[in-house]
Amino acid sequence: MDILLFIIIILLASILQTSTGFGFSIIATPFLLLLFEPKEAIQINLLLSLVISLALIFKIKKDVDFGILKRFILGSVFGLPAGILIFLMVSVKELKLIVGIILLVLTVLLLLRYRIMKTGKRDLAVGGLSGLFTTSIGMPGPPLLIYFAGSNTTKHTLRATTLAFYLFIYFLSMLIQVFFAGTTKLVWTHSLAALPLVVLGLFVGQLIFKYISSKLFQIFIYIILLFTGVYLLWEGIF
Repeated sequence: MDILLFIIIILLASILQTSTGFGFSIIATPFLLLLFEPKEAIQINLLLSLVISLALIFKIKKDVDFGILKRFILGSVFGLPAGILIFLMVSVKELKLIVGIILLVLTVLLLLRYRIMKTGKRDLAVGGLSGLFTTSIGMPGPPLLIYFAGSNTTKHTLRATTLAFYLFIYFLSMLIQVFFAGTTKLVWTHSLAALPLVVLGLFVGQLIFKYISSKLFQIFIYIILLFTGVYLLWEGIF
């Protein structure tokens, strides 16, 4: 049963990541935590997400907003070390509770048509939050999703810029995780075993992306944010 659940998690998360530019960590991490210890779940997520970003970036780099990307990266440099400190010092349940509440509040604001104006300082702040989320809970996506959804970014720019940012942040986060928290053989053997599923997810996700309208894309964002917020809130309470 554990093997079947692992296959389903990785395949669905890979399809979602490929077709939208986000979603692997948001979908995979909660369920991987059912099968593995937090450190192992986060590191498997980081490795496989990095593989997906590497596989796609050359095809979609023309859609990357390099100005925002640079500010995201600069902001994340400050968020990444803060996140690993939180991971090592704060209770995982407390962290999930706090993040879950924040996500739900911000998602509700988006559903009420609250809009965010892009600025350089906000780009830096979002990059910092994403870095903090990556090394602490293995989920860099929520801050980016909220920011892009609130500023009505096109699906092509969102997917490309997010994946380009993931290349940097997942690689650096993995190095930080291994250095400060260590790693295990299980992380690498399961990541290697999951590669065929990721390849299949890449193929299916690319096909799906062609048929996703902007409206449907926006709905996907809200569903994923609500799911993540509710899950983290539940985990933080119970």
